[in-house]
Amino acid sequence: MKIAILGGTFNPVHTGHVLLARSVCDTFGYDKILFVPSFMPPHKIVTESVSVEDRLNMLALACEEDSRFEVEKCEIERGGISYTWDTVCYIEEKYSAVLEGKLGLIIGQDLSAEFSKWKNAGQLAEKTDLILSHRPNEDNVFEAEVQKDGFSSFENKHRGDFSGEFATEEMLKEFPYPHRILYNPLFKVSSTDIRALAAAGKDFSGLVPEKVYCYIRNRKLYGYRF
Repeated sequence: MKIAILGGTFNPVHTGHVLLARSVCDTFGYDKILFVPSFMPPHKIVTESVSVEDRLNMLALACEEDSRFEVEKCEIERGGISYTWDTVCYIEEKYSAVLEGKLGLIIGQDLSAEFSKWKNAGQLAEKTDLILSHRPNEDNVFEAEVQKDGFSSFENKHRGDFSGEFATEEMLKEFPYPHRILYNPLFKVSSTDIRALAAAGKDFSGLVPEKVYCYIRNRKLYGYRF
């Protein structure tokens, strides 16, 4: 079985995540995508607007979109800072009986510029098949639709020596580790956008899977006030 990992805070999971996972399966022939929600990412301070349970529940609903998707809770259960190296070692052992080849590791264009700062980056690149995915370099796409003064409160802050630098196309081409580049469809939305839109009472129903939208609405997450 060919397995790839897609990590993130998923706060909340959105349609762009789903499209990316499908693109990895369809382009590179993976049988399973493991969505791995982080407990505490090493590169950013997460806006704690919903519980871990809510993030997990929304992710489980999104994974119902495709039988190839599955939630892997190891980072949540482990607690502490969620290092990808530890996760890859755990998943490699967990699926050792069925795993075909190396694990795929999906890295967004927004993270690849600072991959060298990750824990055991060189060893991680050897242990996995790195897949560099594209994403629009348009932060806060929907900022004009909410009060500008309040938008920053929904953004995650960078942690430690991570600056949040976005990799340009040239930087992707010069990425110094073995990798494949995924030319995935671009979906112009971020979790920050969705949190801000929900709090501002703006419609975001087309930006997340339908069941996730209903979950946010019913539980009034992110200050939802329609």
